[in-house]
Amino acid sequence: MRTTRLAAYVASVVLCVASLHASADQITILTSFPKEITDTYKKAFEKVFPDSKIEVLNKSTTAAIAYLRELPAGQRPDVFWASAPDAFEVLAAENLLQKAPEVANPLIPEKIGSYPMNDPEGMYYGQALAGYGIMWNTRYMKAHKLPEPKEWADLAKPVYFSHVAMSSPSRSGTTHLTVETILQGEGWDKGWAQLLAISGNCAAITERSFGVPDGVNNGQFGLGLVIDFFGLAGKYSGFPVEFIYPSVTAIVPANIGLIANARNAEGGKRFIKYTLSKEGQEILLDPKISRLPVLPSVYGTKNIPPDFPNVFQIAKNAKVRFDSDLSQVRYPIVSSLFDQTITFRLKELQVASKAISEVEIKLAGKPNASAAQLLAEAKKVAFTPVLSGQESANKELTGLFKRNKKEVEVTQKISALEEAWGSKAKENYAKALELALKAATLAR
Repeated sequence: MRTTRLAAYVASVVLCVASLHASADQITILTSFPKEITDTYKKAFEKVFPDSKIEVLNKSTTAAIAYLRELPAGQRPDVFWASAPDAFEVLAAENLLQKAPEVANPLIPEKIGSYPMNDPEGMYYGQALAGYGIMWNTRYMKAHKLPEPKEWADLAKPVYFSHVAMSSPSRSGTTHLTVETILQGEGWDKGWAQLLAISGNCAAITERSFGVPDGVNNGQFGLGLVIDFFGLAGKYSGFPVEFIYPSVTAIVPANIGLIANARNAEGGKRFIKYTLSKEGQEILLDPKISRLPVLPSVYGTKNIPPDFPNVFQIAKNAKVRFDSDLSQVRYPIVSSLFDQTITFRLKELQVASKAISEVEIKLAGKPNASAAQLLAEAKKVAFTPVLSGQESANKELTGLFKRNKKEVEVTQKISALEEAWGSKAKENYAKALELALKAATLAR
């Protein structure tokens, strides 16, 4: 009996120790990246470090930030890995990141274009590079006789009505970067006018960013606004798609950092170092990942496709010098304004845009001065942002959106603003529709 009890006790101790050991070697990655990336890195890392196990928590960037804010110290994941540099600025400012491990690699440049590759304070590293552009399905385009786009502005043309898709910046950090790139490249007012016109041509505002490339890959949508690796991964994985960087684009690092008070900081450091090693960088060239490495020497390997983008040349020619500080300051305003005037009002915007497109097509074949004037008024009403650039920079407004939204007064003020934005947008789209219909009558 004693022998049996002793054996049971020893077994329980062994199980307990094994459990603790397994827990200590589990590395938890919080990321917005799709499974194609995380599964590939998990498999490769665990092969090199067989005693370590990777757990992946997949959340959109905005949801991931909110998740970290709620978790107490000691219960947080170990690594944050995402494409949005402004999200890392937010986490660093809120002391939710700790110093990243030293990764001394003189072959990685200090900047990409004029943008710093790594955080000057050492809180996070650039692990890959990313730009923003347009992908399209070549079979879809041929079937619908659509021209290939070259610039963002092309997607606002009548010919693309109902053929475009994008996500919302409140649902996707990569979409936020795309939107912010357009706003910084064109200026607030012109940028929003372009975004509203493009969104009016959208068949859908998808729930997550990868809903856009998935839809373009399978021919559900003709074109999509995406971060480059979605378009490149589709192309190099054999889908009938192409991708282009418009002249108004930016190349910025997709970052990786160590979360403050993580459960397994040492394991997190090990994973970060691996992703920045030559082996870790070469994984980015996997066709189903197709991300742009930060290590220039990787571009000379035999694994790289012959027409793979020269990211350093693209960065040199890019018109936008991305300002992550500006992006961070107005992050919640941009996301909220997009949802109130586009995501939640998409049907009204689509109806107005359809009427505008039909008149524009009619007038192209049969000019009419009076109808053209009404059309210009309709476009101005529909595509002028309800919040001007000057208003968006108001410190009282930006300060309000930074305050704790759990405070009743803050919530009430923000809700009132959002309701006003949504109501104004609805009113604008109705007025634009009315003007477009009048123009259509004259254009017969």
